[in-house]
Amino acid sequence: MAHTQHQTMRRVLRREIAGTIGLLTDEQDFTAMRRRYRTFAFDDHTSYLQQVEALLRTLASQGGHTTVALFDPEEYAEFCAEHGLEPDTPSSRTRFTAELASTGATVPYEGQPLDHLVPHLIDEAVRQATWEYATTLLSRIGTCASCGEDIGRASFVRASGLLVRILDASGPGERHLVCSVSTEPETLVAVLRADDDQHGKPCLDEAEALEFTTVLALGIATQSAGGLVMRTSTSDTTDRVYGWRLRGEGLEPLTAGEVFDAYCTDVESGDLVSPESGVDYCAPPDLGEDGPTTQHTH
Repeated sequence: MAHTQHQTMRRVLRREIAGTIGLLTDEQDFTAMRRRYRTFAFDDHTSYLQQVEALLRTLASQGGHTTVALFDPEEYAEFCAEHGLEPDTPSSRTRFTAELASTGATVPYEGQPLDHLVPHLIDEAVRQATWEYATTLLSRIGTCASCGEDIGRASFVRASGLLVRILDASGPGERHLVCSVSTEPETLVAVLRADDDQHGKPCLDEAEALEFTTVLALGIATQSAGGLVMRTSTSDTTDRVYGWRLRGEGLEPLTAGEVFDAYCTDVESGDLVSPESGVDYCAPPDLGEDGPTTQHTH
């Protein structure tokens, strides 16, 4: 009787444990693991993904909460070298996955098909990498040679204020805002989505807002070429698209023609693409009076 009670208690306790699965989303990464580690006992990427999805469904059916993290073989090798671990063991892979649960990009499994979860997971990983890279660059800029102010911190405050003004001026509806800043070796892009809450105020994802503000701050701090484009949608009007270019520490409105050209040009080839029907390409709303700005000397 006592033995049965203990088994029941363990099953109940198991439902209280949250877990994380490190997922190899890319076949190239999967192949790298197979070739490097004898104990990685999977032969085919497709069947591996099928088995992972079956395991996720089983864990969910038992009442457990599971998150999925992006498993990168290169990061795993670096982790093992840094901590003096033997990489060709399941225990080392488990320890790395536990690290990903607290520091890496993760997505909760909520019953969605794996082919829906994977793109979301990759987007989260790109978002986090973008934020970390932009944050690193901001921290390296240092202080202003003239006034001694921390340029990165001041630019972040400036970017936060600009974002608030943009959201306040955009009016009600669903908002989709994209910020791009030209840096080396590639352009950084951040996306922010905002819907109205029950009080009509913009409701933001904190992680998205932090990344967006950091990328915008980097553009301001480095005086880089860049811009912002906003798309607003409401149920009773056509979608509106407008934007600004970065100019010094502020934003300069794009004309309706410039917004149209930006939206109707293929980024890769430069070829013209057909404009969307039911979309109004227009000048942006007035952001109000700009506060005083300071030109910093790097």
